[in-house]
Amino acid sequence: MNTWLPELIVRHTHRVPVPDGPRGDGAAAARRLDATLMPAGFKLSRDLLAALSELAEPAVLDVAARTLPAVQEMAGDHVRHNAYFRDFPDNVPDTLEFWADLLRKTLLDPVAESAARESLSKGTLNLLSLSGYGVYRHTYEDMLAVHDELITAAGDRVTVLHLGHGLAAEGERLYLRLAGSTTPLGEDGLTALRGLAGRYADGTQPEHIPVRENRALINEARVTAGVAPLVDTVTDVLRLACALSGGDVTLQEPTRFGPLPRPVRRSLLAALDGVVAADPGRLGDVAARREPWKRLGERLHPHEYPRWPHAAKVFAVARGEQRAPSFAARIEARLASGDTAGAARAAAGAPGLLFRSLDRLLRGAPGAEHAVLDAAQSVAHRVSGRVLLSVREHLLNRTDAPGGSRVFANRLGRGVATPDTRAPLDPDAVARLSDLIDAEIRGRLPSFGHLVVDPDALGVALPLSGKAAGHGLGVLPRGSVSPVDGELLRFFIHWRQRERRTDFDLSALLLDENYRDPEWLSYTNLTTVGGTHSGDITEAPEGASEFIDLSLQNIKARFVIPQVNVYSGEGFDEVEESFFGFMLRDRAQQGRPYEARTVRMKSDLRGAGRIALPLLFMRGDDGRWRAKWLHLHIRGHLEFNQVEGNRVTTATLVRGIAERRFLTVGHLKDLLDTERTTLWDGTAPPGPVTYIGLDRPEGLHPDSRIFTLANLGDLIPA
Repeated sequence: MNTWLPELIVRHTHRVPVPDGPRGDGAAAARRLDATLMPAGFKLSRDLLAALSELAEPAVLDVAARTLPAVQEMAGDHVRHNAYFRDFPDNVPDTLEFWADLLRKTLLDPVAESAARESLSKGTLNLLSLSGYGVYRHTYEDMLAVHDELITAAGDRVTVLHLGHGLAAEGERLYLRLAGSTTPLGEDGLTALRGLAGRYADGTQPEHIPVRENRALINEARVTAGVAPLVDTVTDVLRLACALSGGDVTLQEPTRFGPLPRPVRRSLLAALDGVVAADPGRLGDVAARREPWKRLGERLHPHEYPRWPHAAKVFAVARGEQRAPSFAARIEARLASGDTAGAARAAAGAPGLLFRSLDRLLRGAPGAEHAVLDAAQSVAHRVSGRVLLSVREHLLNRTDAPGGSRVFANRLGRGVATPDTRAPLDPDAVARLSDLIDAEIRGRLPSFGHLVVDPDALGVALPLSGKAAGHGLGVLPRGSVSPVDGELLRFFIHWRQRERRTDFDLSALLLDENYRDPEWLSYTNLTTVGGTHSGDITEAPEGASEFIDLSLQNIKARFVIPQVNVYSGEGFDEVEESFFGFMLRDRAQQGRPYEARTVRMKSDLRGAGRIALPLLFMRGDDGRWRAKWLHLHIRGHLEFNQVEGNRVTTATLVRGIAERRFLTVGHLKDLLDTERTTLWDGTAPPGPVTYIGLDRPEGLHPDSRIFTLANLGDLIPA
């Protein structure tokens, strides 16, 4: 039996699908599974343990075989984490002492000594080429032998796995949640949706599929199965054609359309014809993507199908043979003539576009602010909840004096910071617009009855896009703030190259309260600022790990920014596997360099840049440390990226995120209509509640509505 679906469900929902039978005495096998999960920081809920205990032992073992790989991969425990210095974090040498020892060993090795002398004769010596540098000098078993057993601490992570329904029901439930998501999915979510759509796209569908990328993947499965696609814009059809050609459904990258079978061509042209026949104004969307439409027309041959004349108009517009101005063009024409109020009235025909243009309209509207705001108020009910909340968050950062910075992050997470040169907005206009949006969102949210909120979730940024977070365990959306409680903070990376020798470098940049006075830990600075680096690995054919250990009590800096640099070889999107995470430990725990139960966060490293900035750690005025999530990449150089070389760019980008205000769960909580709101204190109320937290606790009433990191986006109204 394929294990991809059960493992997918466990990863995305923390529920374990349990088969109906056969029945028997599986209690002993269930307890063994529970015990095996504990070192990875997981355990079975009471209900799940009881349900497994009623199955025959072979059935329990089958569930275990599907569950263990999923949870181990979630925590990064599916690979062996060795360290360059066997005793890490103990007995790590001073940097100069380390290089001197390597040089001495090289000069004692006749072969290596000859190569070193030849290099020196040319006036240089590549320290990274010294004998024994960059490769493990001991086995994984040798490393384990010198480390004491991890001592269990009360603060160790325990992630509870809950009882699920049958496999088919859980698969459909996950499909409907992903398909109906009100926010764009990340790479992992899109991959999951594409796989699930192949099973469920011709069955029950969510009432609404608001995200167009999701719709494209569902339509791909529907057309492949011979079912009519679900489209209501011409761009839906273009995205579908990209999906069928293996291209980019976001339309950010060009797609090379391949030959399309005749049934697929008929399906696409029929869909186009229906959209334009129902609303000829949709032709205005074509001009923005003329080139993709022209290339697609060469594959569809619309002239061969005279029964769909409205579809032919799409390609006539693309070729410039027919005029169909877009809303954006009409707005630009009015703005060019100085008619801001007229531009706002024209934009009201495309409510989402109007709200995304409000800042520009208000800045260019001396005396026309009321007209712009009246237009916004008249169509607010037609704007998606995600766009409304995005604008509301934008307004949070438009009340400051000029002179700050703006941070831009594309869908791949590549970040850029620029000075904010925009004129300020009128405070009264900002206040009116903010109140308008809050009222509209409040009106769309259902009554939640008794609301119970985990205090740690109040600082979580609303997931307005799944692209603003990586995939993994304990990963929060960009801008989220979470407490960091522990004595020792340990970062780790692991990567495995695919084809070429690849060197990733884990580093940490430390800055003062003014984002200056940089210090760093890296392979060039092994022991400093109260921290220790585990040593540099320069190739990873079987996988490699690096660590940084920091004593939070000894750090004088205000900000700690871990980063991963591609020094050479394959990038984050090219390697076979790469991920970053951090652990928290008490001093007395000891243990190996990597212990899964102490992992608080583990996130896959994917992105087009050559420098990754997963998150930053900030020490507040109260002395407590908190993490703020970045999920950003910097372009960097093709090779030889080092923390020393990018510290200015990193500091500028980090400052933009650190000082930016994000809409959080706490903001949404204040808008919810509830009978009663209480903070989670570890005790489950007796009746049904609405629970919002990072993870689902045990003991909640079975009829409770539960929102965790797995489905937090469901809080955002359509």
